[in-house]
Amino acid sequence: MGTSVQVTPLCGVYNENPLSYLVSIDNFNFLVDCGWNDHFDPSLLEPLSRVASKIDAVLLSYPDTLHLGALPYAMNHLGLSAPIYSTEPVFRLGLLTMYDQYLSRKAVSDFDLFTLDDVDSAFLSITRLTYSQNHHLSGKGEGIVIAPHVAGHLLGGTVWKITKDGEDVIYAVDFNHRKERHLNGIVAESFVRPAVLITEAYNALSNQPPRQKRDREFLDGIVRTLEGGGNVLLPVDTAGRALELILILEEFWAQRNLGYDIFFLTYVASSTIDYVKSFLEWMGDSIAKSFETSRNNAFQLKRVKLLINKMDLDNAPIGPKVVLASMASLEAGFSHDIFVEWASDVRNLVLFTERGQFGTLARMLQADPPPKAVKVTMSKRVPLVGDELVAYEEEQKRLKKEEELKASLLKQEESRASHGPDNTNDPMVIDTTNSHAPPDVAGSRGGGYRDILIDGFVPPSTSVAPMFPFYENNTEWDDFGEVVNPDDYVIKEEDMNQTALHVGGDIDGKLDEAAASFILDTKPSKVVSNELTVQVKCSLIYMDFEGRSDGRSIKSIIARVAPLKLVLVHGSAEATEHLKQHCLNHVCAHVYAPQIEETVDVTSDLCAYKVQLSEQLMSNVLFKKLGEYEVAWIDAVAGKTENHDMLTLLPTVSKPPPPHKSVLVGDLKMADLKQFLASKGVQVEFAGGGALRCGEYVTLRKVGVASQKGGGSGIQQIVIEGPLCEDYYKIREYLYSQFYLL
Repeated sequence: MGTSVQVTPLCGVYNENPLSYLVSIDNFNFLVDCGWNDHFDPSLLEPLSRVASKIDAVLLSYPDTLHLGALPYAMNHLGLSAPIYSTEPVFRLGLLTMYDQYLSRKAVSDFDLFTLDDVDSAFLSITRLTYSQNHHLSGKGEGIVIAPHVAGHLLGGTVWKITKDGEDVIYAVDFNHRKERHLNGIVAESFVRPAVLITEAYNALSNQPPRQKRDREFLDGIVRTLEGGGNVLLPVDTAGRALELILILEEFWAQRNLGYDIFFLTYVASSTIDYVKSFLEWMGDSIAKSFETSRNNAFQLKRVKLLINKMDLDNAPIGPKVVLASMASLEAGFSHDIFVEWASDVRNLVLFTERGQFGTLARMLQADPPPKAVKVTMSKRVPLVGDELVAYEEEQKRLKKEEELKASLLKQEESRASHGPDNTNDPMVIDTTNSHAPPDVAGSRGGGYRDILIDGFVPPSTSVAPMFPFYENNTEWDDFGEVVNPDDYVIKEEDMNQTALHVGGDIDGKLDEAAASFILDTKPSKVVSNELTVQVKCSLIYMDFEGRSDGRSIKSIIARVAPLKLVLVHGSAEATEHLKQHCLNHVCAHVYAPQIEETVDVTSDLCAYKVQLSEQLMSNVLFKKLGEYEVAWIDAVAGKTENHDMLTLLPTVSKPPPPHKSVLVGDLKMADLKQFLASKGVQVEFAGGGALRCGEYVTLRKVGVASQKGGGSGIQQIVIEGPLCEDYYKIREYLYSQFYLL
């Protein structure tokens, strides 16, 4: 039987809710993504709360709220305590995303689902991995290997590959196959024929226009609005798709030399860009190459100005402007307030670049036709004054006294407990219950009063009599003085991370000024709210800049990956059923689309056995190096030895093994072969159909299904065409030298 695999959705199936799934591999429980929505609705986390204590490891895919927003709450309130894994950008940008979410809500409400300390402690539990890094789990997860791979969509975005006993489980959601300005796309060839593929149906029914056409319409709409005297609001996320939009605007403004202002407004805007500048190796090839050749950092912004509070925007020069502001849902943050101010002006434009989350103001405005008026709640935090301030201070004094009283009572209880009930053998404690006690000792205290020692000195319960603490000095000395342990002076990485996190996670150890002043402001305050009806007269446009593969591409990629079993999640009911039927007809016979908390068993049907090679067999095997591996052909029989219960491969002793056909092992690329033949003095060039013409008479042609990483079901062949001549045999020898012969 193959590796046991079960998948249980906890959130995000048959709808567009946040993503959170339980994947069990041989009873080792992975929580893959831990998302929340912009409403921060605790009811969405009820399925997670029932299994949080059983989670063995957490894998995070993207640095946005939909994929990791519930992490601080789950770790501080639901009992989640497992190790967490992500890429470095997901760790850093996810941290800033949660900071921005908290600060945006704390400014307009008494938000208490989590604090910045909760965010810090949750993210300090994350182990960061690089792309394609194989991380071997230990303990309960012994034998399981996890590896993040490029997913596109967001910086640091991850397709997770989980391997056990040679079988792969692939978790790939929200991926993008297209190369963008700052990101590479998914490499589908890295995941071929896995045992299980878990993917989404979010875009199964959508098709995207060509990128050039989309970008042109996007920029034309913005410029047209600015030239008409209007402002443009782009509601964006904190540190995700906003980066692609910033590069588009930065590049276009430089080409056209436009003078209109562009602002990027979040509580952590400057920290976000500072981090992104250091993540060039995680970005697309063009950005990395540009930096290597000209030291040009694409995020050294010249046209886009970074703002961290709305006051700076209000004080900006009067005139048309473009503002990218969080949050994309318009439920909170600077984008909410700017929309309320600008919505009533027909010259303005609100340009949505992603679908709004269900039930949010952004989703409402993206309806067709859009509403002409919407009700919104405007809130702000104001300092307490007058009677409210006096009442608050009195309440704080009362609470402080209660805390002091509790602490005093607790201290007395601990003191009595440490003295114990029997004190007759304690020469330092006077028994006032003795009628013969001197009057100056018993006095009016009576009742066996015991606390006669110096305040704060409590004898240990195991001592015969009270004694002052004594610590033996075990310091080591040598000829040069006291021996110094260098480890005592090393600042641990987690300590440095903790320090950085507590001050905002900025590279320089500084939090954006607005966020820092907000955190450090301890003045008593309250939230004042009022409801408004906003007349929506501005233009509303939606353009897809989500950076996800469309329906046609998703179907093509799934077919190329060719999983043995497929699990569909995250998408509307219509999109999920559409993709399920397509895959049943064209991809594989085992396609599942489970409901919330419905467990599907996707254990492989392959019969896999663990065997060990006997010493007699190993002594006659000749291994050959093949990349990171060593390969060999063996002829053996399976049996059991006395000392081992596991199957053992033993040499065939009764009769010699039958001869086998020679096997050529390798993955040869025709371009590499062309260079090799040219280095040997062979005149070589590509002909039609990818064939390689060698000299005057010989042609090499690759036919069949090319081999893929992870295995494949097809056979790759290279055909040599031409007459039997000296060139033919010479080129065949060169070709054989590129393979391993077994």
